[in-house]
Amino acid sequence: MISHLFRRSARSGTISTLYGMIVAQARLPCFYQDYGVADTVNGRFDLIILHLTLVLDRLAAEQELRELGQGLFDHFCRDMDDNLREMGVGDLSVPKEMRRIGDAFYGRSRAYLAALTPYKPQELADVVARNVYGAPLPQEAAPHRLAAYMRQAHHDLAVESATALGRGELRFPDPAGVLVG
Repeated sequence: MISHLFRRSARSGTISTLYGMIVAQARLPCFYQDYGVADTVNGRFDLIILHLTLVLDRLAAEQELRELGQGLFDHFCRDMDDNLREMGVGDLSVPKEMRRIGDAFYGRSRAYLAALTPYKPQELADVVARNVYGAPLPQEAAPHRLAAYMRQAHHDLAVESATALGRGELRFPDPAGVLVG
């Protein structure tokens, strides 16, 4: 009778796969070594949000993938909750921290997408500089290079088939090969 509440949906494996790919991409050493993103909890968090935003935007573009997008966002929230608890955040503080995470996600996501569609290179570089790098910048070109990477990833995801995405197939560009220009 209530067993359907405990069954894993066919999509849960796809959601886990997509989220794992997002996290793996966000943890590529190139972002920390070549792009100058701080290899800290905050730096990794910002790169996860950046990649999650791009994937969720693509999933939202297809009616049949919107449920998958919601599942992916829910998975992200559960992962953040779990990470907070692992870092020792107390049960009473977790909801407050999750609100901060939600605010950070929605604020960054809106800013990134506003600068990506239509593409405004300087605005996107400014948003990246503010959200990912803060101050001082590791190097002046870093936000521009990460903005160029985001633009390439946004483009690559836009041409990815809905069928492939629905199966959990996702391809990000190689960040080492993305140059400003």
